[in-house]
Amino acid sequence: MDGSQDRSKPPPQTPSTANGNGVASMMRLRLKPEKEHKSDSYQDLQQLEFSPLLFSSLEHYLPANMLNVPRELKLRYMREILLRYSTEGERTRIQRHREYRERITSNYQSLHEQLYTMQAEQFFVPSFLNAVNEGTEDSFRSIMAEPSPGVFTFEMLQPQFCELLVSEVENFERWVHETRFRIMRPNTMNKYGAVLDDFGFETMLDKLMEEFIRPISRVLFPEVGGATLDSHHGFVVEYGIDRDVELGFHVDDAEVTLNVCLGKQFTGGELYFRGVRCDKHVNSETLSEEVFDYPHVPGYAVLHRGRHRHGARATISGRRVNLLLWCRSSVFRELRKYQKDCSNWCGDCHREKKERQRQSVAATKLVLKSLI
Repeated sequence: MDGSQDRSKPPPQTPSTANGNGVASMMRLRLKPEKEHKSDSYQDLQQLEFSPLLFSSLEHYLPANMLNVPRELKLRYMREILLRYSTEGERTRIQRHREYRERITSNYQSLHEQLYTMQAEQFFVPSFLNAVNEGTEDSFRSIMAEPSPGVFTFEMLQPQFCELLVSEVENFERWVHETRFRIMRPNTMNKYGAVLDDFGFETMLDKLMEEFIRPISRVLFPEVGGATLDSHHGFVVEYGIDRDVELGFHVDDAEVTLNVCLGKQFTGGELYFRGVRCDKHVNSETLSEEVFDYPHVPGYAVLHRGRHRHGARATISGRRVNLLLWCRSSVFRELRKYQKDCSNWCGDCHREKKERQRQSVAATKLVLKSLI
């Protein structure tokens, strides 16, 4: 569905070969990350098979004797681990997608170059910047509303940035139409819109996730890997009478979702939320306290767990354009394979756990009563 390649972190093993500088490679990765370690950046290495952020994230799990070796050795060590857990078919798909992106970027002429590198003061409103710079739960909550549990809304983007990004997407779509270039749409549900990562925005959106969304998610969504977000899928969707009209009930392929309205003039198109669910309970009934509808406001963001069930009502008039950033954690996805109890984030799992506890207490009381 998209070009993301880093869906899971490998189990805590290391490759059997040694590197050329005598650093032992038979040691296992750490089971728990070294949180105080400052990882190297791999953003300048464009031909990697995996996301640069994945290497930065995985570096925290390296054995102690490898944390401070040259970056080249760490990269070789981690790459060999990842390749052992990546199938040949997956690597072929990644290579084809890389070639697809290169065809676009080598032929598409961007309209607003300033959008392609992170310029925080020009992109974000001051209140959002100040909250992230302070980096505390109090600072985050001071700019946010939580109208429904786990759904956070706040002002985020400057009006000019919204206008320029919509203009850039329109320019890209004109180029696609004129050249008859066949592009990949954002996902299986949206027939209109564009994957921003595919025409040059990947590095900028990496920074958006790493420097702005991950610090917030570390505080608000720790139970679903908010502290270890290491890859993303960034795209724009468009709704209107001559575009997608609505979006069906679904969950996102993400741990944390950022959804920001860019404009333009429209009526309708409200988001509706219906509770957080794991795979086992994704189609279960909705409780009354889980029902919440949110009307979009240009420049304002909605931040929620990817597994928070939601959809979009019909856009009645005008045209609505939204920026979506699906943020993923390879660490969380690997651990989830072995997780039987999702009660710390799934509404139904939590209720089932509470009911088991209630029944256990009731049974214990009956036993104690029979002994009196």
